[in-house]
Amino acid sequence: MVVYRTLTIAGSDSGGGAGIQADLKTFQELETFGMSVITALTAQNTQGVHGVFPQSREAVIAQLDAVLSDIGVDAVKTGMLFSSEIIEIVADYLNKYNVKNIVIDPVMVAKGGQTLLQEEAIEAVRQALIPIASVITPNVPEAEVILGGDRITSLEEMEEAAKRIHAMGASCVVLKGGHLSDDDATDVVFDGHDVTYLPAKRIETKHTHGTGCTFAAAIAAGLAKGQDVREATQTAKSFITCAIEESLAIGHGIGPTHHGAYKRRQIGQK
Repeated sequence: MVVYRTLTIAGSDSGGGAGIQADLKTFQELETFGMSVITALTAQNTQGVHGVFPQSREAVIAQLDAVLSDIGVDAVKTGMLFSSEIIEIVADYLNKYNVKNIVIDPVMVAKGGQTLLQEEAIEAVRQALIPIASVITPNVPEAEVILGGDRITSLEEMEEAAKRIHAMGASCVVLKGGHLSDDDATDVVFDGHDVTYLPAKRIETKHTHGTGCTFAAAIAAGLAKGQDVREATQTAKSFITCAIEESLAIGHGIGPTHHGAYKRRQIGQK
């Protein structure tokens, strides 16, 4: 039996819809063995983030060493890293262990508007994370921050932004279009050679908590199983579309996506 090993380096979401919890659910659904390095604890539910408690550098280093020195990984996904110190530690250790297939989800702001990345850490994202990314998956607001505040309002501007982020060192950029006001939620993919689209009809629901985490984790799972970037991103797009279509109206705010929807449909089609 081949075991595909996936690692998430991110924050814990006590509400279960995003972060480490969403990543591990996604890894499991896509038949990979998920592991975790927790960078921060959050007190979080469908109504927002009520507290962020960063882990110490010693705690993050100990987790990284424990996983990478023993089990190893076939793909890594990073999420909420919170500070420049943690970003630099993570980049250093991924380089130290010669990790391949690194998916960077540059988490900056929660659905409710709470800041999940310190202002001084943005430059560390540019300098330390983007250059080691096999794939980086910013949404439009995150791409605007990475590019110094330049506005992105159309598919054409998304293409230009993806090329500019690629020029910072990422091997492939998947710029997510869900924040634009179009009828479609089209993502733009640029691998240094070609621009391709990942289209999907916009789904009318407010329950989208954890979509970015889940999408990036699904890409990492695909890469871990040997898919190329194109196949991995297409699978991830199908996975997150199913998850949003069957999102869960739980709690009193923005509910999570349904991580089991994709596999259930796959089984139902057999």
